[in-house]
Amino acid sequence: MSSTKRRILTFTLAAIGAGIFLLFGLPLPMLLGPMLACLIAALAGAPLMGAGSFAVFMRTFLGVAVGASITPQVLGQLPGFAASLAFVPLFIAIIALIGYPMFRRVFGFDHPTAWYAAMPGGLQDMLVFGEEAGGDVRALSLIHATRVLALVTFAPMIMHAYWGVDLSQPPGAPISSTAPAEILLMIASGFFGWKIAERLGLFGASILGPMILTAILSLSGIIQHRPPAEILQAAQFFIGITVGVKYVGITGRELRIDVSAGLFHAIILAFISLIFFEIIVHLQLAPALDAVLAFLPGGQAEMVVIAIIAGADLAYVVSHHLLRIIIVIMLAPVVARIMSRSRR
Repeated sequence: MSSTKRRILTFTLAAIGAGIFLLFGLPLPMLLGPMLACLIAALAGAPLMGAGSFAVFMRTFLGVAVGASITPQVLGQLPGFAASLAFVPLFIAIIALIGYPMFRRVFGFDHPTAWYAAMPGGLQDMLVFGEEAGGDVRALSLIHATRVLALVTFAPMIMHAYWGVDLSQPPGAPISSTAPAEILLMIASGFFGWKIAERLGLFGASILGPMILTAILSLSGIIQHRPPAEILQAAQFFIGITVGVKYVGITGRELRIDVSAGLFHAIILAFISLIFFEIIVHLQLAPALDAVLAFLPGGQAEMVVIAIIAGADLAYVVSHHLLRIIIVIMLAPVVARIMSRSRR
């Protein structure tokens, strides 16, 4: 089957998934619907194919949404996050101390695969580091995809059950309420922010670059709105597809070992996140909704989507995820090399 036909099949199934979620009023229909539809189809052996670079481009609008939320008033709140941010290094350390032995001894992965599977960093970054260290890239991809899939699927259900958060609502104002010139400026900010960050070698370039560029324009008063609901819904659609198609071509052994390991790790991460969530709320460092979104290590893009729709404090949530990813990217390769030397 040609790549064009595979993509048509993928988008059709994703649209059906979104339609089913919309029909039954399920949470995050434009994200979870396509994601789960593509997941089921991939597990059934369907020859799906993602949208490639265009899907990456659509992620840039999440960075634009975060950047547009950064105003002078928000910057004034950042020092107040310091006490909560101080828990992030401890959070990562506990995940590493529990996750690495689990992947190494329980599931039998080699050292680099086990280490980078345990790290709660960006998926692409962990795949690059893991490949350079001689790890199993396919296993890493499935483990991290399963982590994101599990946490992003169950988090909305928990939020709806405990706080009554309506995650089926549009993620913003309709496109008709935003001036065409500002929409064009958002598109340009997303694209050029992504490409500049990519050229500079920044992690999470498709989100971080647009976020920084849009934040500058927001602080200057040039951009005054987030991207319209329709654009953010389209971004969710392609993010959902991206996660789902990672399971294309999966074998029984991969499903039994790699996916099971990722699912088990996601459960452990959920419990660790719950402990930190309780601490943050007990110390009154943040509202409950903001705390759970900040310390739940799902995918950066996916958590931003949930935060936007849930009406959480984007600056608080994103600052915690950025710090987590920065620490992991800076220290994970160093610690991995130290561990490798000590094993000789």
